[in-house]
Amino acid sequence: MTTLTSGRRRPARTYSAIPGQAPSRPLWRTAKSLILLVCVALVAIPFLAVLSTSLADAGQINTTGGFVLWPDHPTLASYRALLGGGLVSRAMLVSVGITVVGTAVSLAASIGLAYGLSRRESFGQRPILLLLVLSLLFVPGVIPSYLLVKQLGLIDSYWALILPTAVNAFNVIVLRSFFTSLPTELIDAARIDGASEWRILTRIVMPLSKAAIAVIGLFYAVSYWNAFFNALVYINQSAKWPLQLVLQTYVVNNAALGQGQTADPAAALPPTVALQAAILVLSILPVIVVFPFLQRHLTKGVMLGAVKG
Repeated sequence: MTTLTSGRRRPARTYSAIPGQAPSRPLWRTAKSLILLVCVALVAIPFLAVLSTSLADAGQINTTGGFVLWPDHPTLASYRALLGGGLVSRAMLVSVGITVVGTAVSLAASIGLAYGLSRRESFGQRPILLLLVLSLLFVPGVIPSYLLVKQLGLIDSYWALILPTAVNAFNVIVLRSFFTSLPTELIDAARIDGASEWRILTRIVMPLSKAAIAVIGLFYAVSYWNAFFNALVYINQSAKWPLQLVLQTYVVNNAALGQGQTADPAAALPPTVALQAAILVLSILPVIVVFPFLQRHLTKGVMLGAVKG
């Protein structure tokens, strides 16, 4: 006995990366892979050129006349010259301290303000929220900000790099939206048990909002680490410069390193291009080191924000 389906061909198996989506054709998949590869190359090759130039010796840099794609004889002369002089190493410590302290201050202020605005029974909740939204539309200029910082006596103080930007209205609104979406039954049950608002915030709200807090903390940390304009305006002593202001002065403005800013002023310095590339690498290295540890929280926080609006 023969079956009617014995002569039929079984359809070829097709796969799709996204469940429920129709699989794409092999030619289109190849094209997408090539486009992705080109995008990765456009990002990776400049970074590789900067890293290689910072490690290249003077002879190879002079031969190529600029950036080096791969160093023939890698050397750490540029990093020794920068870190031994005190200028860059001190600026790195300043940037790390400002980033750590500023992020802690900003998170504490933003979390407290966002939690207060998320409770409808809070005093002045609507007017304060309106002022917060208006601050997104009307940004104070440089001169009023400078006069305020000067009036407070913060010129040449590290607090001038933290307090004026301690609270970001957008980050507070994002945290408030996340706190509002939390189940009110948990908070009501804690209040019935006699928990204070501080205990509710620290024991219930913050543990449930780790992903959102990690994302906002990363935003604040990157903002403090990359900021240089406030230091340019408020800091007059070069000994208090953060790393980004050093980067802006000696790389963007192409200023020459002066006496006492390298390990041995009497010795021959590496090429200027190598020193500038080394400063660039040192400025982005902490972000590259810290980001993988926060990537899981960052991805989760962004997805939660996208789902909950």
